Amino acid sequence: MYRLGIDLGGTNIVAGVVDENYNIIGRGKVKTNLPRPADKICDSMSEAAILAVKDAGLEMKDITSCGIGTPGAIDHVRGVVTYTNNLAFYNVELADMMKQRLGVDFFIENDANAAAYGEYIAGAGVGTKDFIAVTLGTGIGGGIIIDGKLFTGSNYAGGEIGHMVINYNGVPCNCGRIGCYENYGSATALINQTKHAMCKNPDSVMWELAGNDIEKVTGRTAFDGWRKGDSAATEVVKRYINYVAEGIVNIVNIFQPEKVCIGGGISNEKEALIKPINDTVKRFSYTRHTDAENKVCVAKLGNDAGIIGAAFLDKLYK
Repeated sequence: MYRLGIDLGGTNIVAGVVDENYNIIGRGKVKTNLPRPADKICDSMSEAAILAVKDAGLEMKDITSCGIGTPGAIDHVRGVVTYTNNLAFYNVELADMMKQRLGVDFFIENDANAAAYGEYIAGAGVGTKDFIAVTLGTGIGGGIIIDGKLFTGSNYAGGEIGHMVINYNGVPCNCGRIGCYENYGSATALINQTKHAMCKNPDSVMWELAGNDIEKVTGRTAFDGWRKGDSAATEVVKRYINYVAEGIVNIVNIFQPEKVCIGGGISNEKEALIKPINDTVKRFSYTRHTDAENKVCVAKLGNDAGIIGAAFLDKLYK
């Protein structure tokens, strides 16, 4: 039995054929080429799907179910993207549009939820019942698994952990609030914090690491500077990890999951990031005096999590 998962991103559309053991055996990739109307994007998703099926040495008739992880608020019952700002979708019947093109049942879910489900069934969350995946990227995405099921709330838009406030007098967010988590703990936030520190410290080694071009700063710049013993970089890393950990403690206190996994490019820092976060959780979580342990770990599947999770959405919703 083979399934197809599609990760619909703002830059690329990536499709993968997934076998019963969660192995991706065929891949297809095309550009999203925004802005475009939904029907044109569906055409491109179909193209990526056909490429993946061909790469796997199969035909569409061999695919039993398909899923899509897409940005935005998703009504998975009706197969509708109710709203997503970066794709300019509003009440788009995505599942039906794709079934018309490929003749296979489609299930859809928020991309962060799909990635969390992928980690739950095949990655860092295997063996847990209550599990949360946090992705530190352009923003902060979150997927919440409670008792083996995705938690999406009464309106299918639950899990927006990036928009909990951690600094009431802080940085304005494009969601309209002030001091949202993603303005402090995302990769974008880290880059901004690094640039700010570099401007204040013209002798910092971070300038050399960025090729003396502030526009070439990445999420690694401060961590690489910290490893070289640069004091300004060390301060950036310390403050950034404190921000990330603050949000994780809040998540732990609300949901008390067995595990929280952290994904996104920043997670490549591994123990440099994870150890101090675990230390903070142990010090400040509400249940720190009990024997229960809430473990923070690195996501295992990388960019494949969304494909695998999307491919197996039928297990949740069929």
